[in-house]
Amino acid sequence: MGITFYYGSGSPFAWRVWLALEHKTLAYDLKLVSFSVGEQRSEGYANLNPRCKVPLLIDDGFVLYESAAIVEYLDDMYPHAGDGRLFPESPRARAVVRRLILEADHYLSPGLRPMMREVFHNAEAERDPAVIEQGRAVLREELGHLLSAFVGDCLLGPLTAADFTVYPMLALVERLDQRFGLLDLPAAIDPRLQAWMDRMRTLPVVARTWPPHWRTPA
Repeated sequence: MGITFYYGSGSPFAWRVWLALEHKTLAYDLKLVSFSVGEQRSEGYANLNPRCKVPLLIDDGFVLYESAAIVEYLDDMYPHAGDGRLFPESPRARAVVRRLILEADHYLSPGLRPMMREVFHNAEAERDPAVIEQGRAVLREELGHLLSAFVGDCLLGPLTAADFTVYPMLALVERLDQRFGLLDLPAAIDPRLQAWMDRMRTLPVVARTWPPHWRTPA
């Protein structure tokens, strides 16, 4: 039966799974879930994922949702596939990777979500400046936490699931800044993190999984 991967274009949570699939060089059937028509809330999809979100992975009949769980499953199920492990063997190093993933999911993403909603869904005159400023504050704080963990070419030295988690979130922030110019991101991001962003952008797995609707002018 193989692997079927359901994703939404531009979703950083789905993107991390897509990156993991490409890193592992696994064969998969790619299914785009259309948010614009509410496909994620259709009966057929909801029967597979009652949370009605992306991503969703089906591997030989095994159904799994929640992006962090999917990435770790792929790493455990196919440990030697492609370019190797995304979680280190050392329990302590593995715990740090998990910590960065949890920090991104519990602090960075929810902290930025109100600002994203304000900017993407409201006309300029209707945006609440306080919500946008709060998003800027969260971004500055979380970038500081990332910088304190940064130890090499990637966030933790070798490429790990932490890079595949954080990069899509910051790439979405970067796109927001490029489209609306509200964050002054070049001034906010430390040169070491910017260099990491630039290196991530050049990875073949990132190029192959770049959100399709980002490939056309905004």
